[in-house]
Amino acid sequence: MRVAIVGASGAVGQEFLRTLAERNFPIDELLLFGSPRSAGTTYNFRGKDITVQLLRHEPEDFRGVDIAFTSAGGGTAQEYAGDITKYGAVMIDNSSAFRMDPDVPLVVPECNAEDALQRPRGIIANPNCTTIMMVVALQALENLSHIKRVRVSSYQAASGAGAAAMQELFEQYRQVLAGDPVTVEKFAYQLAFNVIPQIDVFTDNGYTKEEMKMYNETKKIMHTDAAVSAMCVRVPSLRCHSEAVWIETERPITIEEARKAIAEGQGLQLMDEPAEKKYPMPLFLENCDDVYVGRIRKDLSDPCGLTFWLVSDQIKKGAALNAVQIAEWLLEHDPKFTKN
Repeated sequence: MRVAIVGASGAVGQEFLRTLAERNFPIDELLLFGSPRSAGTTYNFRGKDITVQLLRHEPEDFRGVDIAFTSAGGGTAQEYAGDITKYGAVMIDNSSAFRMDPDVPLVVPECNAEDALQRPRGIIANPNCTTIMMVVALQALENLSHIKRVRVSSYQAASGAGAAAMQELFEQYRQVLAGDPVTVEKFAYQLAFNVIPQIDVFTDNGYTKEEMKMYNETKKIMHTDAAVSAMCVRVPSLRCHSEAVWIETERPITIEEARKAIAEGQGLQLMDEPAEKKYPMPLFLENCDDVYVGRIRKDLSDPCGLTFWLVSDQIKKGAALNAVQIAEWLLEHDPKFTKN
């Protein structure tokens, strides 16, 4: 098994390395690729030092690669996809480049793993982090009764804008407390001691691209006709996104049913003891694999409505882990791998 990581030096690329090691993913040879800035950097994986190679238009670099995890931005993904997949590598891409391409499956294994088998371009898209978290929880409830409507407000950590953004948040807090001028480069405004009701650029309908990602990706992943509306907000937490979700189902779902579905759901952890002040919070869930759900209650405005709160690590389940889980599923179910 030959595996490649493109964008190895980024926050998600580094999480790929940790996740592959933690889950003991079967790898005989690991190849790392990056930009001119990161080429030549060495990382240790399972006791072996591996040097990042320069990503270039040379398909031979990917000859014999079985799975390539890519997290180098949408433009790079589009530019190099042909080189990466030319000799049969399955490209699992973390960017937004291919998510809505009808010839590219958009996969969250807990919801639609089988979609990964139909990939005419050799590419599988990893969804947006906020979408991944939400649909894992939605799927458990969809199994009880079809979800007709979803409203979600996300509270997204600095990690969603990358490693440099996380460092900027640290620096902003230091600058504010020291009375120094505040550096603002990665966000529209100062994030420290603030919340920003904008993630990505605005579209013509008044929603941001991030909000439209949740709208479009949820429908594609879950193969649903559910009406979806999102509000995405950047908050000054470091890592782990949070979401407040309201759903309307075809029949009323009891609180007991919902809690049982979440507790038994794949990739989910129920953390819902409000009397004991036990509910998911981003401060305590860094590096956790699952989506944590709490504050489950009836929507007082809708007899078929439920509302709940969820938290998950944006870099892990929201990016690297989901991609690795796709690869794990392929190794067990895809004839390309099971026949070997």
